[in-house]
Amino acid sequence: MAWRRIQALKGASLTFPFLAGFSLFVVVPVIMALRESVFARRSSGGLGFGAQTVSFVGLDNFADGFQDPVFWGGMLRVFVYAIVVVPVTQALSLACALLLDAARRRTAARFRVVLLLPYMVPGVIAAMIWLFQYSPAVGPLSAFFRLFGVEANFYSGELVWVSIGNMALWGALGFNMLILYGALQSVPHEIFEAARLDGAGELRIAMSIKVPFVRASLVLTSLLSIIGTLQLFNEPLLFRAVTPETITKDFTPAMMIYNQAFQVGNLNYATALSVVLALVVGIASAIIYRFTNRQEA
Repeated sequence: MAWRRIQALKGASLTFPFLAGFSLFVVVPVIMALRESVFARRSSGGLGFGAQTVSFVGLDNFADGFQDPVFWGGMLRVFVYAIVVVPVTQALSLACALLLDAARRRTAARFRVVLLLPYMVPGVIAAMIWLFQYSPAVGPLSAFFRLFGVEANFYSGELVWVSIGNMALWGALGFNMLILYGALQSVPHEIFEAARLDGAGELRIAMSIKVPFVRASLVLTSLLSIIGTLQLFNEPLLFRAVTPETITKDFTPAMMIYNQAFQVGNLNYATALSVVLALVVGIASAIIYRFTNRQEA
């Protein structure tokens, strides 16, 4: 028993680097955020002047956050955006994974690298690239549509969500495709051979065998996409630099949190909003996970 306990401790010690990093960069910031969210800084003078005092306000910041129409208006925007973007991203990623799985190994390897390249580009750089592409003055996309007599202003209020969604799709397609393609590689090929002997075509094999096998991976990529969508920040923030009349400072919940923390200076309220956003993300992820698990059962 002593030898087994020593071996177990040795094995558990291998997790120490992860636990240390997780505690330092996740657990400790969460505890600090919860502490900051129950305090408020108030100025003794008018118009924000005078000495500031820190006072305990309990759950007042959370109550203000739950009643803030601007915050929930931004939440509604990203929710509607997620309803459209997440299914489209998953469908295209699955289609790419199925096409790569049906192609020859050498051909699949080449296209796999090409599809993964956008994911490897940092988000800010990718956003700047697409801002140039969307530019009505020097961008190629507007000039291309003019050839067909269409005036497309990708910075306008009618197309701004399309522009942001296209950027998000371009960046996430390769990552989701890689996860789904890896799941497809683990499917026993004997099943495919048996299906072909029974007369099943490639489309029937894909829909009846391959897709059910990668359902767990689809759930994973969907949850990651939902979490990323509710935390939408980089793309609209850069769009605000070129179209401030369309993208306001509180356009998404993450942008409002950033504005409250670093522009308004209300760090305590911003911390409370970030906790509320984390709760919304957790609840949405739990609902999606529970719903997909019930479908699988």
